[in-house]
Amino acid sequence: MLEFEDAPELVNPVLIAAFEGWNDAGEAATAVVRHLADVWDAEFFAAIDPEDYYDFQVNRPRLLQTEGRRAVVWPTTRLLAATETGFDRDVVLVLGIEPSVRWKSFCTELIELASQLGVTTILTIGALLADVPHTRPIPVTATAEQEGVMTRYDVEASRYEGPTGIVGVLSSACADAGVPALSAWAAVPHYAGGSPSPKATLGLIRRVESLLGVTVPHGDLEEDARAWERGVDELAQSDDEIAEYVRSLEEAKDTAELPEASGDAIAREFERYLRGRGEDQPGR
Repeated sequence: MLEFEDAPELVNPVLIAAFEGWNDAGEAATAVVRHLADVWDAEFFAAIDPEDYYDFQVNRPRLLQTEGRRAVVWPTTRLLAATETGFDRDVVLVLGIEPSVRWKSFCTELIELASQLGVTTILTIGALLADVPHTRPIPVTATAEQEGVMTRYDVEASRYEGPTGIVGVLSSACADAGVPALSAWAAVPHYAGGSPSPKATLGLIRRVESLLGVTVPHGDLEEDARAWERGVDELAQSDDEIAEYVRSLEEAKDTAELPEASGDAIAREFERYLRGRGEDQPGR
């Protein structure tokens, strides 16, 4: 650890993690953790040493003025503790950047720390670009790799095969280590994935609420989601090709059977997206 302060005593904690980069379409996943940290007044207590895991030419440090002098702020993964959550469990929040190297060691370090803190469940959050219309509810699916976790949380088995990010690797490492873990993913409209997507963030937070049996204050997210949808409406209306494409997505969505609850449909979108990313990268 780069920095470790005394963590508060935690009660039956669950760990919720999200990472910037490949797993964070529309910044929807990391926005969930930031929102939870804000509404639960989470306190920072640890950061992973970035020297071990990050390429600083890819994720550059920043210079900031603090206490009358300049200080280097390094890109890293930070841990915060929330003890005022409104339900009978405390929460460890992990907000990081997808590592550049040594993913297995990174996951081992996180899992070992979670064990030291008494974490009993790990929930990873992700977001992907998909062929879904912005005018309909954002599809959010939850999966797990362990039978007991699937039964307990009423989630589907993870059947995806193909390229993956740190969220997928961490989920697999948890299963290998026998740590109960599940993952929630939002599908963000790919034609509107270049800017923050509060509608996807809101959908993910609602899924966290249902999984953990907790009510989370939404703050301005609902209004932000409506404003985002209005903004994408204006984008679509200004381009006939996009407008026609959105209509075709709406028709496909409306005629499918319960598409918002179909993990298979999201898995197919996820597979198509990840394979496309792999094809775009030389040497993959």
